[in-house]
Amino acid sequence: MFGDFMGMMGKLKETQEKVKQTKERLHTVLVDEQSADGLVKVTITANRELKSITIDDSLLEDKEQLEDYLILAINKAIDKATNINETELAAVAKEGMPNIPGMDSLFK
Repeated sequence: MFGDFMGMMGKLKETQEKVKQTKERLHTVLVDEQSADGLVKVTITANRELKSITIDDSLLEDKEQLEDYLILAINKAIDKATNINETELAAVAKEGMPNIPGMDSLFK
């Protein structure tokens, strides 16, 4: 029994390290998003860190329209990045979990 516990603790530590490595790798995964007409483009990492914003000059004359474009494009990018982030981290966590009945439903 004690050996099983030590094995589980070792697996938990290994999983924690894999989660840490995955989080670091997600800093390099770039998510690009743009407005429907391509006038605003944003790039963020899968960890939801904003990397760049490109704005077409035609939008610089209308502050409200520019703000709307930015909000829409950034929110779409955040949604995509969040999905990638959660999927990757859940896969690593599930891989490292011991076989406990009912736990599979938490990672679906």
